[in-house]
Amino acid sequence: MKTPLIDGLQYANWSEKIFRQMRDGGLDAVHVTIAYHENFRETVLNIEQWNRWFEQFPDLIFQGRTAGDVRLAQESGRTAIFFGSQNPSCMEDDIGLVEVLHTLGLRFMQLTYNNQSLLATGCYEDDDTGLTRMGREVVAEMNRVGLVVDMSHSGERSTLEAIEHSSRPIAITHANPASWHKALRNKPDTVLKALGESGGMFGFSLYPHHLKGGSACPLQSFCDMIARTAEMMGIDHVGIGTDLCQDQPDSVVEWMRIGRWTKKIDYGEGSAAAPGFPQMPDWFSGNRHFSNIAAGLKAAGMDEDDVAAVMGGNWRRFFEKSFGAEAEWKMAGAAGAGA
Repeated sequence: MKTPLIDGLQYANWSEKIFRQMRDGGLDAVHVTIAYHENFRETVLNIEQWNRWFEQFPDLIFQGRTAGDVRLAQESGRTAIFFGSQNPSCMEDDIGLVEVLHTLGLRFMQLTYNNQSLLATGCYEDDDTGLTRMGREVVAEMNRVGLVVDMSHSGERSTLEAIEHSSRPIAITHANPASWHKALRNKPDTVLKALGESGGMFGFSLYPHHLKGGSACPLQSFCDMIARTAEMMGIDHVGIGTDLCQDQPDSVVEWMRIGRWTKKIDYGEGSAAAPGFPQMPDWFSGNRHFSNIAAGLKAAGMDEDDVAAVMGGNWRRFFEKSFGAEAEWKMAGAAGAGA
């Protein structure tokens, strides 16, 4: 069976049109954001909505829970949907909800979304104090149940401490190197090197505020950057995490950036003149355009095996190591070592 095509992060305004575009583009699996600032009950309501979509479009999508569901998606010609939260608000202040959320299907959770949280410091704060006492406990619990620690919106110290404290490799699902384009959300080489050395995964973002040149960023500039980063981190530790927000109204940007923490407009990485969603690059406006990235990686000098790894093979292998309970993961590692 061919190597799967996997996207490490999307937050689209979901519809039958988008689900069909996923199939047109051959997307086998995608990590979707189901919560930003939602509390536990509100997150459950979002899961209920996804359950309705699974009922309505069973020939297009289904809920993914294990790495094996990626193969099922390939065999059945559907897209596996893996749930994630971009903030720990879904677990509120209750560590017991980490296991409950995993049982409901959550497979990724960010420790912060830009701001300071109960667990760690976001990338927009002036002072990054690292993981909190609760943060260390929650990371350990996430490790135990098989919920991936995602540090995409976290500060440098917090991210490095998460890498060090976590007993399992973590992920940065959607960002780019700060050395390529300076943005608060893009990551310095210190983080990228530590992530690669620890076995973690880095997903390259296509959100224009994260791109050198913004919406006008050339395809080859993006793909050359991926090739250089793969050389630094190791080819096994990089993938795609588009951060695609297709068909979302500008009001959703306000919810993403403001949530319930302020009454004022927070323009974040955008400008006051354009607070909404920026236009996507013309070479990637939706799920039918992943082939453009693959072609650009080949033009950047990658061979077929490396291109396949970046486009989904690495994410699948990461899923295999990340979604099961920690005891099962350790047993599998011991069995592999004795083989």
